[in-house]
Amino acid sequence: MLMVGPPGSGKSMLAQRLPSILPPLTPKELLEVSMIASVAGELAEGRLTDRRPFRAPHHSASMAALVGGGLRARPGEVSLAHHGVLFLDELPEFSPQTLDALRQPLETGECMIARANHRITYPARIQLVAAMNPCRCGMAGEPGYRCARGERCRSDYQARISGPLLDRIDLRVEVPAVSAGDLIRSERAEESAAVAARVARARAVQRERFEQNGAGAVACNAQCPAGLIETLAAPDAAGVALLRDASEKLGFSARAYHRVLKVARTLADLDGSDTVGRIHLAEAISYRMASERLAQAA
Repeated sequence: MLMVGPPGSGKSMLAQRLPSILPPLTPKELLEVSMIASVAGELAEGRLTDRRPFRAPHHSASMAALVGGGLRARPGEVSLAHHGVLFLDELPEFSPQTLDALRQPLETGECMIARANHRITYPARIQLVAAMNPCRCGMAGEPGYRCARGERCRSDYQARISGPLLDRIDLRVEVPAVSAGDLIRSERAEESAAVAARVARARAVQRERFEQNGAGAVACNAQCPAGLIETLAAPDAAGVALLRDASEKLGFSARAYHRVLKVARTLADLDGSDTVGRIHLAEAISYRMASERLAQAA
């Protein structure tokens, strides 16, 4: 997921709250996370927790720090976030080479570190959450603000993120500015416990569905193989027509097509729907459309 909005709009806060709505680690996941932390020397006093990892490296982090490396090929931040959340704030401020190194773990769920005398692979099945300002000055598109550099400020800044990396990001969300007045008169929002319960129900439905289809090793829709998701997320007639039109107009890659199906299947699960309808596909496509606009700038 990529959140785009001006400074102070709450992007970092939202990312930090994400682990609180995710289900706790299963015993198998806990063992994997603990083993990685032990190898990295970060298992303090042998303490274990079922809370999902949350890693937020600074944008000055090197490629080795992010994906792993060094003389003894230690795991990087991506592997330390295994089964959890990797949060990259100020995404365009990371070096382009470092960001592109994320392409393999996002696709395969593994980090392979190759050296002259050995090669090692660490697991890295993560939820990538990134945040960025719309432009370098941070306020492009905000009412009453005009950037001195104009549209070039936005396009140059967003072009620091490569198209292949954006193709691997399923959701792009615009986060509007929040004023003091919004906070003063804000209504009580849905509590994290209620959202977490809804997520837990959706995850349980997905696990049961995968077990029934002989894919018990798959934990959630994001991990579902392309061939299987075409069956499990087969849309109705109206959804097929919408998906066909969107694919032709936006030029979806095969990866984008399957990722739209996975997002739509997840939206249907959160709604408690057995079938993927047009409304679920429309929402999934809307997130991908925003990503396509960024890719064009890149």
